[in-house]
Amino acid sequence: MMGQTRIPVTVRATDPILRDGVCMALRTRDDVWLVSGTAETTASGHASNAGTVALLVADRLDEEMTQQLRSLQGQGFTRIVLVAGEVDDNEVLGAIEHGVCAVARRADAKVDVLVRLIKAAAAGEGALPPDLLGRLLSRVSRLQRQVLEPRGLHLAGITSRETDVLRLVAAGLSTQEIADQLCYSQRTVKSILHDITNRFQLRNRSHAVAYAMREGLI
Repeated sequence: MMGQTRIPVTVRATDPILRDGVCMALRTRDDVWLVSGTAETTASGHASNAGTVALLVADRLDEEMTQQLRSLQGQGFTRIVLVAGEVDDNEVLGAIEHGVCAVARRADAKVDVLVRLIKAAAAGEGALPPDLLGRLLSRVSRLQRQVLEPRGLHLAGITSRETDVLRLVAAGLSTQEIADQLCYSQRTVKSILHDITNRFQLRNRSHAVAYAMREGLI
């Protein structure tokens, strides 16, 4: 396999024996390339680390591991895989907030699994154990149903009436026609569109419609 096709990986762990074991397993694979990840403290180092997958191995996501994650983020790593002995739902959410895009339990982390997660992270994809993913999706659904919807909000940060206005803009209606159909004043319609373009830093109503369609909001 050509060198340029291999994925650069740096392995971090508080336990040097555990780290050495993971490194030994990964060295048997010709699709990953172990790097030290030590040249990341300069601005140019940050840029190079953005293409390296950081594999963090831990017993669980405690404060020490959280500090490690913060450190990796500060060093410019944008693709982080976490392998932990125990991970609960809240810890997964905390890990994601600190840049983790793939998670596995140590009991499941055979070398093939590690490489699969590394490849997913390198491709900008995510991966979670199925049971954790299912519970997190249920929590997101409850959040939408019980907290956001009663307030007219959505996870995407756009309200129901903003969605209604954007759909009518996309259908080609004028400001007056939108106001008539939704029983708003023209001033209200203009204010809604102004809020949307400001919040998402969009140029105009056409850009707002394009953004909303691209993000699946309308």
